Amino acid sequence: MEENFCAQDFYAECRQCPRECRARRSEGKRAFCGEDSSVRVASAGLHFGEEPLVTVFGGSGTIFFTGCTLRCSFCQNYQISQQGMGSPVSKDDFVRICLTLQDKGAENINLVTGSHHIPAIAEFLSAAKKAGLKIPVAWNSSAYESVESLELLDGLVDIWLPDLKTLNPIMSKSLFEAEDYPKVAKRAIRWMIGKSPLNIVEVEKDGEVKEKMLGGTIIRHLFLPGRTDDTVMTLDWLKSHADGRACISLMSQYTPVPFEGSDAELEARKNSLSAFQNRLVNKEEDKTLRDLIDGYGFEYLFYQDLSDDTSWLPDFRREQPFSNALAKPFWHWKKGLL
Repeated sequence: MEENFCAQDFYAECRQCPRECRARRSEGKRAFCGEDSSVRVASAGLHFGEEPLVTVFGGSGTIFFTGCTLRCSFCQNYQISQQGMGSPVSKDDFVRICLTLQDKGAENINLVTGSHHIPAIAEFLSAAKKAGLKIPVAWNSSAYESVESLELLDGLVDIWLPDLKTLNPIMSKSLFEAEDYPKVAKRAIRWMIGKSPLNIVEVEKDGEVKEKMLGGTIIRHLFLPGRTDDTVMTLDWLKSHADGRACISLMSQYTPVPFEGSDAELEARKNSLSAFQNRLVNKEEDKTLRDLIDGYGFEYLFYQDLSDDTSWLPDFRREQPFSNALAKPFWHWKKGLL
């Protein structure tokens, strides 16, 4: 990072994300993402629900940011991504959270949905590394971000965890309010893959050996019930552009969320969700997905077991947003460090 770098310079007429909404965030105006220039966080702690390469033994040190560049109608984190739940953190606060997670045994620092705050987070990360942060840093995002903004994270992020939600612009327009999502996400993911070659090592603890990612990209795709053709389109692209150079994570745990909000908000969400079948994945679809991935023969792929358990859905009003088996919180937006 350049010595004269100033994060606030990017918030004057914001063009950080592909929407380029030009909101005057430095003047307290909120952009499409719902945020001004203050960085807000909802929760931080050890998370054990990520891919095995990321959680390993100690869990992933997740930090959940408030706001988002997308408005996914099915978002499980809608309380923080769309309804503004979270509290401002300073650079010093962020450094303290990172170092606490490192001290508690986190395998990495996992920054969740920070695309709308890349300049500030880059500045914060630089300070954390100077203060003693040594574990890898993971960037967990929707991939709806510009390469020009991602360049600010070059040298600060080791692991990339992007979604590739869909390559169907009709679906992305309906579900994310972003018709250009397929084009933007493909460009961002190509950049991530090129920036961080796979670096996977074996680590041992108490006689047990596991693989751990120190660098590289894991591309996640969530299957939407009833939209098999869209997943085939996505897997085709991943086979051609990512196989052998990145890990693929095909997720089948789509779960209808019991949303809360105003009547107008709920009605708009209902209309958007009509673009697909808002239900759990069934056994027939699960078998089709398994047959598909067997046919593609990806070099490195994760696939979830089918489950009808919905207890993992988070509620960020609680100090423990997730189930106890999934996470151990150390910071909450209402109380700070726990």
